[in-house]
Amino acid sequence: MSSSKKTHRPLTLAALLLSLFMAALEMTVVSTAMPTVVGDLGGIQLYSWVFTAYLLTSTVTVPIFGKLADLYGRKPVLLIGSAVFLLGSGLSGLAQTMLQLVLFRAFQGIGAGAMQPVVITVIGDMYTLEERAKVQGFTGAVWGFAGLIGPLLGGWIVHFLSWHWIFFLNIPFGIVSIALVWLFLHEDVEKKPHQLDFVGAGLLTGGVLCLLFGASGAGMGLWPFAAAAIFLALFAVVERKVREPVLPLGLFSEKVIALSSVAGTLLGGTMLAAVTYVPLFVQAILGGSATDAGSAITPMVIGWPIASTIGGRLVPKVGFHPLIRIGLALMAVGGIGTAILLAPGVNLHLIQLLMFVMGAGMGFANTALLLAVQTSVDWKQRGVATASTMFFRTIGGALAVGALGGIVTATLAADPSIPAGAAGQLVGPEHGAGLDPELLRTLSAALASALRVNFWAIAGLATLAFAVGLFFPRTKREKLGALEGAQLHVGE
Repeated sequence: MSSSKKTHRPLTLAALLLSLFMAALEMTVVSTAMPTVVGDLGGIQLYSWVFTAYLLTSTVTVPIFGKLADLYGRKPVLLIGSAVFLLGSGLSGLAQTMLQLVLFRAFQGIGAGAMQPVVITVIGDMYTLEERAKVQGFTGAVWGFAGLIGPLLGGWIVHFLSWHWIFFLNIPFGIVSIALVWLFLHEDVEKKPHQLDFVGAGLLTGGVLCLLFGASGAGMGLWPFAAAAIFLALFAVVERKVREPVLPLGLFSEKVIALSSVAGTLLGGTMLAAVTYVPLFVQAILGGSATDAGSAITPMVIGWPIASTIGGRLVPKVGFHPLIRIGLALMAVGGIGTAILLAPGVNLHLIQLLMFVMGAGMGFANTALLLAVQTSVDWKQRGVATASTMFFRTIGGALAVGALGGIVTATLAADPSIPAGAAGQLVGPEHGAGLDPELLRTLSAALASALRVNFWAIAGLATLAFAVGLFFPRTKREKLGALEGAQLHVGE
């Protein structure tokens, strides 16, 4: 049954921007508060898993929800995902142990797996390529504003209230967003029987889980990688046989989508690793506050939307290719600079400059990559194609954060003179004031050594992304026309 109502673009866009605001605020506020959380709850060995669990579930569900959005429409998937995200946020705020926080963050990530691709897909449905140059200004302003207030708000909440409240922040924004989507987003979806690819979804989930366990260095040897290879090989066989695959492998025969997926994986690994471990460096090695830790990565969250807005306006004029190259080059410069310059005693403003350069590069590259993918498919595949780009970006982040978290854990465990729980005291608000001075020096040196390795790994990921971008095909300007086939009744 077709809807006779028209989608109200401004109010629907407002709902989508609120969802983006939650995601942007989540990034800076949680990163700001996590060292304090470890100081309160202990369990630094689970530090990376607070991020990784969220990334894991959002990663494996992104292509599933992207496919569901193509089959059943964007609106129901977005509403359900938003509700799950809010419930996960509330549960995370109520966590009393690090293990509980990891589990609740995993649940929250399921909702994010629905929200992230569908928000971007709906914007692609509502606006032509040229119109999205203007929309990029709004999305950029949201990310920039959240980036500015996130560290200040996170530091204020941690200092005057409790870190638990950083997760409750999402709830009022989410309720308003859900209400606006419910009332003002309307679409026509062809009603016909569908066969959901549960087997493929299960095999993909198993493969990603095994990859993550192997990358985290959890003392399991090589068997997780072997299991991942088996799961993913079976997944490839299933996806070629089912009628409606959760991730159509034929998409990747398109050079644009294949290279965008590889570049997105490396970009996601660079971004999430920096957001996770730069704040830890600032608070544990430089002795900064929670606000300092958040302000270190704020320029990345500001540089991204500024470059994204500029890039959105330039794409119709210059095409995707030059923006991808420039963006990935800037990201590599920021990554290499981080590896060389982040050492004990470094000035916080220098870290902020490097994060701005890295964020600006990500903004140019990610916008061009996403638009390139969306213009290469029709409406019926736009949801899953958009989801595939976000899937690879998120899986890159999850694997990088997990692997680098394994380096931190292994480095601390290798020194028997460092007792369990000491690292949590170092990153807490007292910065290890109650520890023996010799232990404090040993612990600081071990953590600084592990983070130095992590920063060089970030530089390597960024440099590889730039190398991949060099092979991106040039697109003729006349092919950068408006996106056709959106099945929305659009009104103002």
